[in-house]
Amino acid sequence: MDRFRNLDPATEAHWQTWLDWAAAQGVEVPDAPAFADARARVWEASDYVAVSLARHPEVLADLIARGELEQAHDAASLARGFEAALAPVTDEPGLHRALRLFRRREMIRIIWRDIAGWAELAETLEHLTALADLCIQGALDRLHAWTCAELGTPRDASGRALRMAVLGMGKLGARELNLSSDIDLIFAFAANGETEGGPRTLDNAQFFTKLGQRLAQALGSQTVDGFVFRVDTRLRPFGESGPLAMSFNALEDYYQTQAREWERYAMIKARVVVGDPDDARELMAMLRPFVYRRYLDFGAIESLRDLKRMIAKELYRRGMDANIKLGPGGIREIEFIGQAFQLIRGGHDADLQIRPIREVLALLAHKQLMPEPAVRGLDDAYCFLRLVENRIQAYRDKQTHLLPADAPGRARLARSMGFADWPAFEAVLEAHRRHVQGQFDEVFAAPETEEVLHDPGLIALWHGEGDAADEVSALAEAGFAEPEAIQARLVQFRDSIARKGLSRRGHERLERLVPMVLRETASSEQPDIALGRVLKVLEAVARRTSYLAMLSEHPVILAQLARLASMSPWFTDRIARHPLLLDEMIDTRRLYAPLRRADLEAELDALLLHVDADDLEQQMERLRQFAQGNMLRVAAADLTEVIPLMVVSDYLTEIAEVSIRRVLRLAFDHLAQRHGRPTEIIGEESGFLVLGYGKLGGIELGYGSDLDLVFIHGTESQTAMTDGPKEISNEQFFARLGQRIIHLMTTQTPSGVLYEIDMRLRPDGNRGLLVRSFAAFDAYQANDAWTWEHQALIRARPVAGDPQLAARFGTLRRAIICREREPEQLRKDVREMRAKMRANLDKSGGGRFDLKQGAGGIADIEFMVQYAVLRWASEHPALADWTDNIRLLETLGRLDLLPGRAAEDLTATYKALRAAYHRSALQEQPKTVADADLLPERERVQSLWHALMDEPAS
Repeated sequence: MDRFRNLDPATEAHWQTWLDWAAAQGVEVPDAPAFADARARVWEASDYVAVSLARHPEVLADLIARGELEQAHDAASLARGFEAALAPVTDEPGLHRALRLFRRREMIRIIWRDIAGWAELAETLEHLTALADLCIQGALDRLHAWTCAELGTPRDASGRALRMAVLGMGKLGARELNLSSDIDLIFAFAANGETEGGPRTLDNAQFFTKLGQRLAQALGSQTVDGFVFRVDTRLRPFGESGPLAMSFNALEDYYQTQAREWERYAMIKARVVVGDPDDARELMAMLRPFVYRRYLDFGAIESLRDLKRMIAKELYRRGMDANIKLGPGGIREIEFIGQAFQLIRGGHDADLQIRPIREVLALLAHKQLMPEPAVRGLDDAYCFLRLVENRIQAYRDKQTHLLPADAPGRARLARSMGFADWPAFEAVLEAHRRHVQGQFDEVFAAPETEEVLHDPGLIALWHGEGDAADEVSALAEAGFAEPEAIQARLVQFRDSIARKGLSRRGHERLERLVPMVLRETASSEQPDIALGRVLKVLEAVARRTSYLAMLSEHPVILAQLARLASMSPWFTDRIARHPLLLDEMIDTRRLYAPLRRADLEAELDALLLHVDADDLEQQMERLRQFAQGNMLRVAAADLTEVIPLMVVSDYLTEIAEVSIRRVLRLAFDHLAQRHGRPTEIIGEESGFLVLGYGKLGGIELGYGSDLDLVFIHGTESQTAMTDGPKEISNEQFFARLGQRIIHLMTTQTPSGVLYEIDMRLRPDGNRGLLVRSFAAFDAYQANDAWTWEHQALIRARPVAGDPQLAARFGTLRRAIICREREPEQLRKDVREMRAKMRANLDKSGGGRFDLKQGAGGIADIEFMVQYAVLRWASEHPALADWTDNIRLLETLGRLDLLPGRAAEDLTATYKALRAAYHRSALQEQPKTVADADLLPERERVQSLWHALMDEPAS
């Protein structure tokens, strides 16, 4: 027992008081060493428990008798005990007393288990939160009934009786309540209206204000029995000057138009503690867009940095550096770190929309947003500091976060934490605080732009305050080739920004950012071009100042933007239209590492995971963000030659296929929910097949390619119906499915369209049905299709849908392609179709050559390949194995079906022409080259065309 010798002898007198009472009452004192050890620990660490049990000895006797010190309460047993304690209550004074007695008993139990080391920190915080929840709910239930009896029942316009919703904020909301926390509450009600059945009519605001006042008094007022929880309602809209209870509409209006940035931070942990479940869902759904912006919100970093600076200034003014919550390396800094990532990324990644800080920290490590060792250190520090906080507050049940300054208090705290003395405890404490401080400084450090910010030349260029000649000279010295033109562009940019009416914060962010832009673009490969393109992005995002914050907070994003802008306008044009794409530039490892199919599927799963199944608009937005972001990564890796040109189309095709498959699933599930599933179909899944033709079918998609699609369904009976309560014919179901797929992909949303769709290759073209049955498609291909449609079939393949139907299509395709044909008629048909295309589509002229349609271009190679496949596939079925031109040429060469080195020459030329086509797309230029470019290759194609396709001499 020497280790737990009480430093204050008076404390032991409280134990003797209890022992005397126990002896008089015949209560046995447990003689187990564990009990004696725990009792000594508790009496030394908590004067509150020692004094409370000396005054109310029956509490400990009851806890011992019931075995509740050794056993953790579950939620059900705690609720039963609470209801039993409140069962005799019939009036408000009785409610106040019952709540306080129950709270005292539970606090003694919780503190005992905590200090004795019989409860983990998580249990202590959860039990304290559960206690608060029960007290709020139990008090409100009774107060609501009494208030209705006195004033009438509040109802909305439809006559529905309303209940008050109580938002728990801070640690209560996150279920992290500590031993002497106050509880931050916001009171709300669903709708305006009036009371009914009372002595006089009151509006709902008056009723719920009165109810809120009574609840706050029931919990927070000090009586002879103490208090339940100190109640703080100052986090409500307008603070202390605002109404105590507000309608949902009033709350929504406030948070949309008047709320301050720190209120977003406060609202992260908000939880409806009590209220109608439907009302609770509505309230949280209303608040979510205020807290979590759908874009990456780096403006939150600035706001939290400012908030921390204000706290630090207040602490310094009040001499409270020993504050383990608000001081350097304290609990608040850990919470700020986690919540900064939540505010920045939570709208984009719904996984982060959670309340408990330890769960947030774990996600930061899992998602590689912070290094795992750093997060582990933060979690260890959080647990240690929260335990210290509980030990400090357990002593007198006071809400304090200050380390003791006196020697006895320090010794007592150290021993309660398991340390022999203060120096040993302090060493561990300071190590944790140093780690927290270091991580906090790293996350919240101002961007390293001091060199730029203190460069008077660059600052003057932005403000336009200097002499024009000096500005031109400074731009030339910085590395711009045409400084006069750049100066004029800066003037134009300043004028454009002035017309936008930016906020003060927007101007401050631009003042920091523009000098950085000048420096980054000046050091790029093409400074003049890069600056013009980056300024175009800034003009597009200027009024959404969080993007300005993102660029200034993360110079790496700006560096990548400048680098890629100097290479291609494709990036900046898309980012200007869809600024969300800036998110992709945060992590350079990710930016230059495009994903393959399995990872694409996983990313899309994560993006759609938290989107409501009926939220069509959000589904379309997320699909577009997915496709655009991944295309941007492919382009970045392509331009910087991280991936070879010939796999660019593979990446782009996989993005399209993953998108189509998900659209089909979403569209099918939507219709199946309404009408049931089609019956009597080929296959076991959807009975539907999406065929990709052209570049999609040939795995040769480029940037901005549209998708040639054909829809087939597997209905085997024309009278078949769906199996749902609202049955419709299979034909109707599949027609609507095709329409919905097109709608999901082509509807213009804030993020644009997913893909442009071309359905003209379906049987009978634009005159034909949108969706054909497999049997009708088979009959058409066998009996009615033109030669050019069989050419198109060579590049057709299933990209989404039922596997069995896909297998049937494969058999059909092979049979059509391998059909024996009359060679001369085939050559005549192919040649005539090529001539029609060239006459209508060739844009050669004026010294430029059309890469696709010009003589000797891509289309000539494709038509020769298609002719050769249809000409010889009946003898060589291997020609029906592939849909892409490279492998078809390889097969033709292996089978020696083309003269000499024709297959190799055509392959090399095809790759060169496609490379030029890709580059033109990224430069957003017409798909043409100068007449002199690629001339030998084009002449070889024309020579082979003449040998293979022109009519033989008579």
